[in-house]
Amino acid sequence: MVDDYKQKFNILVTDDSPFACGLITQILEKNNYNVIGQAHSAEEAYIKAQTENIQLHIIDIVMPEASGIDLARSLNEMPNPKCILMISSLDSESVLIEAISNGANDFLRKPFKEKDLISSVDKLLMFARKEKFF
Repeated sequence: MVDDYKQKFNILVTDDSPFACGLITQILEKNNYNVIGQAHSAEEAYIKAQTENIQLHIIDIVMPEASGIDLARSLNEMPNPKCILMISSLDSESVLIEAISNGANDFLRKPFKEKDLISSVDKLLMFARKEKFF
């Protein structure tokens, strides 16, 4: 039954590294999540957010042009609520605070373990269901 909800929960993975996007997508799909796409820049992710029904954005913080924090801020200005999982190799409490204060619902440090990614996504799925994001 949980897998049915996982399939209704649309996820977009945003990272300027095609390898990181592919790895995250592979982990999620192996665990029966519905990854509807990847974006390699904040601008590309924002455009997809305007045209597609996405409940969870998994966003790297450090990207060229606009950062993941800029993207989170823009996503939270949109009319429909979004869950945001920020990821970063930056190991600083100030980065975590900035991510959360700009709309991230959770934060993972790179490199992360598969079980930690799944745990975070499961937690956000339950939050989205409770808040009726979809």
